[in-house]
Amino acid sequence: MTVVELTTSRLRLRQWRDEDLDRWAELNADPEVRRYFGTLLDRQQSAASLEHFRAELAERGWGWWAVELRSERRFLGFAGLDPVDAEMPFDGVEAGWRLHRDAWGHGYATEAGRAVLTYGFQELGLSEILAVIAEANEPSRAVARRLGMAHDPAEDFLDPQVESGPGRRAVVYRLRG
Repeated sequence: MTVVELTTSRLRLRQWRDEDLDRWAELNADPEVRRYFGTLLDRQQSAASLEHFRAELAERGWGWWAVELRSERRFLGFAGLDPVDAEMPFDGVEAGWRLHRDAWGHGYATEAGRAVLTYGFQELGLSEILAVIAEANEPSRAVARRLGMAHDPAEDFLDPQVESGPGRRAVVYRLRG
């Protein structure tokens, strides 16, 4: 299957490349970036996740894309869409974003999120897209709000994928197409 590539004025959401691994591993080893995920990832775990994302993109054509700054061809992190994991207390397709700390504060997550939502609604024909975010992760929650997503406190839950820490309590944001 052909991997879809999304572009915005500043960003390219594309298939993963081998040369992304150094910055991807750096991002996953950064305690500040990963503080809501419970654990840091080592280089081998980062490489495995990169290969998993690459395979899903090749299989479906969409998924967790690598995000690069077009003007510099610099890898920033990821953004995309993925079916919600089976152990979650709900189903659907989730939008998400995670960027290297040096990419924070430039509006890149919101820009990538907009491209992902547009693709999900217009090209995939999804009726709804959700975002699962650690309750304490206010910057990511602010991105969801800027994207027009709404939070229903009745859906807050304990994330089964996070053993303990500030990321255990999660919230769900939804947007209907």
